[in-house]
Amino acid sequence: MELCSITGLKGKITVPGDKSISHRCVMFGSIAEGTTEVHHFLTGADCLATIRCFRALGIDIEENGSSVTIHGKGLRGLTAPSGMLDVGNSGTTTRLLSGILAGQPFESRLSGDNSLNSRPMKRIIDPLTQMGAKISSIRGNGCAPLLIAPGELHGIHYESPVASAQVKSCILLAGLYADGETSVTEPSLSRNHTELMLKEFGADIRSTYALDSTKATASVRPGSQLCGQKITVPGDISSAAYFIAAGLMVPDSEILIQNVGINPTRAGILRVCEDMGGDITLLNERIEGGEKIADILVRTSRLHGTTIEGGIIPTLIDEIPVIAVMAAAAEGTTIIKDAAELKVKETDRIETVTDNLKSMGCDAVPTEDGMIINGGKPLKGATIHSLLDHRIAMAFSIAALVAEGNTKILDSKCVDVSYPTFYDTFEELL
Repeated sequence: MELCSITGLKGKITVPGDKSISHRCVMFGSIAEGTTEVHHFLTGADCLATIRCFRALGIDIEENGSSVTIHGKGLRGLTAPSGMLDVGNSGTTTRLLSGILAGQPFESRLSGDNSLNSRPMKRIIDPLTQMGAKISSIRGNGCAPLLIAPGELHGIHYESPVASAQVKSCILLAGLYADGETSVTEPSLSRNHTELMLKEFGADIRSTYALDSTKATASVRPGSQLCGQKITVPGDISSAAYFIAAGLMVPDSEILIQNVGINPTRAGILRVCEDMGGDITLLNERIEGGEKIADILVRTSRLHGTTIEGGIIPTLIDEIPVIAVMAAAAEGTTIIKDAAELKVKETDRIETVTDNLKSMGCDAVPTEDGMIINGGKPLKGATIHSLLDHRIAMAFSIAALVAEGNTKILDSKCVDVSYPTFYDTFEELL
């Protein structure tokens, strides 16, 4: 994909359904009793991997564009797969599905592509093993492929060293099959879609927050029957983030992004944009299915640097690549820290982001847990190495819109993982 600078992005757009919620609709619908109807489902490669895995586990799933119908068989209704479960590039599929499979009476194996099979899975292997699960890394390196054999699960209280929705969700889902209450305490609250949606499905789940710290605990009790639901998935704020950035950075722009999920555990980017001087207005705020939703109006703004750290990091971890691009265009210095989790995404996003920013003429310095970006210098067109990371490709597509000359995004097709129509959406704003 080759892009150049533009002005005047204007119009109304919608973005695809939330990736995290779309995954969970399929998973929870599969282990619920009855039918779950999902609308505005994200048909990206990662969510399709989740559908593929649950079909292999005996679940009948119908697809009709962005509408998906899951014919659930209850908590004990999954059947043994005939071969390896292919999770593709999806860490969410791998980690959450492992929690469900840990409670099944059959053996299963999960594997993905080379990138997925290099991502750390010890963070779920350890707590699941503490619960009595029989889960192991087939190659002995703490990564997928994973082997999960039948085990007797018991409830635990797990103190997670990282604030990770995938780790928390994996443990809570295994807790549905345990012999007592299962709790997960995090150093700060990660995205809480699992807690909100499981409650809608009928699970006995609750969340508490320590008044004297940032710690958060989620607990689930086994025994509740999950019931099929009708769900409309809100627009993914991680996908909206690219057009929020474009609206703020590209001269003479005004963009309305409709029906976006603004769950507080996901909406850190809105706070950061405001801290950087961004002109952002939330319209038509409402709650649907337990999730906060709004239309987001964005106008061209003069941005300035800021410091991003601490408890806000889990609420915007996937948006850091595009935040870094905004920082490059902003006046002054932006410091991002407490974000070492970036190293274990589809790429080492600390290295990938700073390398590509440098190639565009930005003063960007990687650190052990983030980066320092000295913005304000004009960006220059360059060849961007996405390394097949969808969020890198999309973030630097936005950088290209304000860079001098042409920018070439290598392997831009990788956006299909989360936003197959990403480049088409631009056409609606020109």
